Amino acid sequence: MNQHLTKLSNLQQRIIAALIGGIAIIGAIYWNQWGYFGVFFLICGFTLREFYQLVGLDGNAPLTYYGTFTGLCIFLLTFLIEKKLIGIEHYFWISPIASVIFFIKLYKKNEKKPFTNIAFTFLGIIYVAIPFSLLNICVFLEDAVYSYQVILGCLFLLWASDTGAYFAGTYFGRTKLFERVSPKKSWEGSIGGLCSALIVASLLAYFFTDLKYWHWYCIAIIIVVAGTYGDLVESLFKRSMDIKDSGASIPGHGGFLDRFDGLLLSAPFIVTFLRIFA
Repeated sequence: MNQHLTKLSNLQQRIIAALIGGIAIIGAIYWNQWGYFGVFFLICGFTLREFYQLVGLDGNAPLTYYGTFTGLCIFLLTFLIEKKLIGIEHYFWISPIASVIFFIKLYKKNEKKPFTNIAFTFLGIIYVAIPFSLLNICVFLEDAVYSYQVILGCLFLLWASDTGAYFAGTYFGRTKLFERVSPKKSWEGSIGGLCSALIVASLLAYFFTDLKYWHWYCIAIIIVVAGTYGDLVESLFKRSMDIKDSGASIPGHGGFLDRFDGLLLSAPFIVTFLRIFA
């Protein structure tokens, strides 16, 4: 299938991949909480592995497999605790599981900078696994009742923001947003993303009633602002690795980091907002 897609233009690849991936993700989330868990468990794992592989391109040696395992354990524990299948005391498992990273590196021979690699291993967990794990708090807002509306709404807003920014930036982009890090991003694109997100927020406020209407507008603003910074942070990361895309896993979109970078930085702010105000 990838061979056929490579013959198409970048925009055509983006549309086809977005439709296929979007339908799969939406279907899994709408199905039930286990569908949501399965799809985001996979996304978290693929994104973590991709992050460690990119870090390795710069001559580093993070613990790719164990770091991914640790991140997925955090995601699993957060899901089970928020669903109230196990008690909150099981969060203590995170400390010993993560501490094993030091033991493994202690027995690695011929490493010039073991603590640099330890730091990159933990960075992957902090940058990727924890934000994805925080989404579990979003989907179980009250009494462990699963709310597909919250996570779907956040994704719709993220996709609307990305789409609006892409087309507005392509056709109207003139004023550079942060040229030092990402020369192609423009203020016009950001405004286009904000307008698209607010339009979708209005639709969500009408059809999705698990949150109040003003909650959706606030989440839209959070996603546009934090998501833009998330995109810039990932661009800074790629620039430090001297690469264009984080991968080629998703035709027309690059890798999983390229596709979900906005969500990674938005998730902590969204969860905080929902827990305090919703």
